[in-house]
Amino acid sequence: MFTTQVNDIYLNPEEYLGKTIRLEGLFKEENSYEGDKYCFVLRYGPGCCGYDNYPGFEIKWDEGKEQPYPKVDSWIETTGVLKKYEADGYADYLYLDLISLNVLKKRGAEIVTQ
Repeated sequence: MFTTQVNDIYLNPEEYLGKTIRLEGLFKEENSYEGDKYCFVLRYGPGCCGYDNYPGFEIKWDEGKEQPYPKVDSWIETTGVLKKYEADGYADYLYLDLISLNVLKKRGAEIVTQ
C-alpha cells in the first residue's frame, strides 16, 4: 500500500502537514538547470510504460540541521515532518523536513504496485 498512502498524502496534504512521517526507500538526487540539488526518498511504482512512477517525497535538512546524504541508490529510512514550500511563484511542493536519515543494510521492495 506504499503508493496508495503516498498518493493520499499528496491528494490531502492539509491532513498531513506538520505530522511526522517515517518512510523507507531509495535515496535519489537530481540537479536542476539552475544548479540546485534536490534529494528524494522513493520507490518505483506502476505507470503507463512499466515502472515509470516514482512515489515518494523530496527530503531535506533544514538550515542548521544539515548532515551528509548517502550514496545514490542507498536504501534509507527517513523520519521527517511533512512541510511545503512555494517555488516558481505558483506551486506548492511537499517535502520531509528530516529529523533522521539512516542507511539500512536490508533493502525493502524497490518496486511497488500499490
